[in-house]
Amino acid sequence: MPEDTNNNNNNDNDKDYEDVCFICRRPESKAGKMIHIPNNICICNDCMQKTFNSMGNINITGPFQGMPYMDMFSGGVGNMQENVPKRQKLKKKKAGTEKKKVPEGVFDIKHLPAPHVIKGKLDEYVVGQEHAKKIMSVAVYNHYKRVLTDNMEQDDIEIEKSNMLMTGPTGCGKTYLVKTLARILQVPLAITDATSLTEAGYIGDDVESVVSKLLAAADNDVEKAEHGIIFIDEIDKIAKKRNTNSRDVSGESVQQGLLKLLEGSDVEVPVGAGSKNAMVPLTTVNTRNILFICGGAFPNLEKIIKKRLTKQSSIGFNAELKDRFDKDEDLLQKVTTEDLREFGMIPEFLGRLPVVFALQAMTEDMLVAILTQPKNAILKQYKKLLALDEVDLVFDDEAVKSIAKKAIERKTGARALRAVIEEFMLDIMYEIPKDDLIGRVTITESYINNCGAPKIEMRESGEGKILTQRELPDNASM
Repeated sequence: MPEDTNNNNNNDNDKDYEDVCFICRRPESKAGKMIHIPNNICICNDCMQKTFNSMGNINITGPFQGMPYMDMFSGGVGNMQENVPKRQKLKKKKAGTEKKKVPEGVFDIKHLPAPHVIKGKLDEYVVGQEHAKKIMSVAVYNHYKRVLTDNMEQDDIEIEKSNMLMTGPTGCGKTYLVKTLARILQVPLAITDATSLTEAGYIGDDVESVVSKLLAAADNDVEKAEHGIIFIDEIDKIAKKRNTNSRDVSGESVQQGLLKLLEGSDVEVPVGAGSKNAMVPLTTVNTRNILFICGGAFPNLEKIIKKRLTKQSSIGFNAELKDRFDKDEDLLQKVTTEDLREFGMIPEFLGRLPVVFALQAMTEDMLVAILTQPKNAILKQYKKLLALDEVDLVFDDEAVKSIAKKAIERKTGARALRAVIEEFMLDIMYEIPKDDLIGRVTITESYINNCGAPKIEMRESGEGKILTQRELPDNASM
């Protein structure tokens, strides 16, 4: 009985996919009804007819000899059953009136969360960045209202797409913001790195590979992928190269290749593979309703902004002092498209990213909040790890501030928090499981600053007991 149940489930899943011709790689929706031959091979009528036409001039001396369309089957018929995996099949499109039906969930206008609801959800996971969260909430809300307007076809007014470009130093939460946003909206998300993109025809990924990643994230469902989000990280790495005589195949050429995707066009992408080849079926994805979010650290952009702000004469009553913005931590908040164009982004590319904003650099207070406030805060994760050993982990307030100070010194943003915690938690995570009588561990400021040891409370008496360095042998390295 269990085997029959599994077979029924597999048959139900297969109904959502359409067959692909083994020769021309066209799906059934384009090539027409398929002819099924043994070993789960499907051939369209056109390819089968060409095969019969080629049989007029054959001299059969071996299997399929002289049949050009059948040569590919020779020597491997027995292994053809696994040649067409489900990941290279396309989900069937809804036909007739079902195409105009508004999808359920976030795309239903009655259930589309308002901007303040989206921001409220982001507040549960992301600390600070109030201005950035507000901008993203409004932009996403307007974008999906635009998608719904296109589906309803009420009037001739077309709403333009609100693609976003975010800047900010490393570790300020650019990627984390996008991941959280996609999880809240329950839409497919593809995160790609611009450093691997090159101009078509060169070694590397072409710009259309970002759409194939979104299609894979949507389980090869084209309609679902056309309402997804694509986040292109490290976008500053494709800026125009200066003072170079060689062809800029990974800079300005990539920006020009992305123009058609950002604005909206029909793109042929491979199904179930990262690159196009003769053995992979292709499908058409329209990027008109895909939201593109680009992000990058843009190093040395502050110098360009400072140069623009202080380009007035340095002599006179209205002169701007050259060192006025040297200690301005929020200098990136003053970024304009003029600064980005000076950095190396072409005007056509910036014109297709109308929403430009910057994230704040991490401060000590923000890092303290990141350690304690979010639902999946780092300290809560370690408390849960020790709770599985029935040990209560406690952090003093001063200890949390010391962790934030050490993270600030590393200048890698919120990413430094886990690196700092891993250093002093190593010996605790190693030593605590040895003794079943330990009930509570308190992390103190002196332990963080390498001047003492954690406070250990035994389970039997509940009295506090301070361990020395000798009682924590591996702690000598701390």
